[in-house]
Amino acid sequence: MRDTRESRLLLVLLIAIAFAMITVDIRGGEDSPVDGARQAAATVFGPIESGVSSAVDPIGNAVSAIRDSGDRHDRIAGLEKENAALKARLGSDDRSRSRLKQLDKMLKVAGAGQYGIKGAEVIAIGAAQGFSWTITVDVGANDGIKRDMTVLNGDGLVGRVTTVGPNTATVLLASDPDFTVGTRMESSDELGFASGQGDRPLRVELLNGKAKVKKGDRLVTFGSQADRPFVPGVPVGVVSRVDPSGGDLTRTLYVTPYVSFTKLDVVGVVVQAPKKDPRDTVLPPRPKPTPTPTVTVTVTPSAAVPADGQSGQEQQ
Repeated sequence: MRDTRESRLLLVLLIAIAFAMITVDIRGGEDSPVDGARQAAATVFGPIESGVSSAVDPIGNAVSAIRDSGDRHDRIAGLEKENAALKARLGSDDRSRSRLKQLDKMLKVAGAGQYGIKGAEVIAIGAAQGFSWTITVDVGANDGIKRDMTVLNGDGLVGRVTTVGPNTATVLLASDPDFTVGTRMESSDELGFASGQGDRPLRVELLNGKAKVKKGDRLVTFGSQADRPFVPGVPVGVVSRVDPSGGDLTRTLYVTPYVSFTKLDVVGVVVQAPKKDPRDTVLPPRPKPTPTPTVTVTVTPSAAVPADGQSGQEQQ
């Protein structure tokens, strides 16, 4: 283009238009009327600019890397924090293993008794329900849970369901003073009723006042009509003390429950009763008695004392 008056006027006009567009773009911000054109240009020329920049501007890359190093440091710190949290979770595997052990034990009990159970986790204890010995589990009506269902774990009888919500249920523990369950003695089949006594052993009243009972005898649930609230055959506990019989119509026993009511975590609600009474098959194996070591002492007679016990003097 020749350097004429017209060309100089055109150049001034173009510069003026350019400044005007820049001003409009800056004042418009995200609503700038030229934003669409700028994005279109970025789409077309962006890859080219990026390639040229990486090829001809290593100093710029270095500066950018230094500028972004703080962000990368933050990301690395975040990853390290996540790894630490993961290690912490892995470090709590002891609790996971404990739960798996509880679940496995409970499933074996359910299998031995042919109980259909719904596994649950204890999520609260009885403060919300008053001073009763109760727990809250994380299953409810939506899971098929109903009032007066038996609750057990891998050790034995836990309690019975008393209140059911959509997603939770309240369980009255066998240790509660208001709790009563029919029991049957192993082998002898003597019937009775067990009642809770808080943190003390269960109190059992046998119907036969002359029943022969001894410490170490075991009890299971007798079962209820239509299996509600108790299914038969669930281990209850071991006799720890027997009151002397005084000619009463009943006989009182004190039974240490199999279940530790202060350590409940994984439990099962019996949603399907067994087709037949499992009797004593669900009871755990009896512990083997520890043999008492015997010591044999061999005494060698002294030379000064004759073996026949006579004195060492010669007979006259």
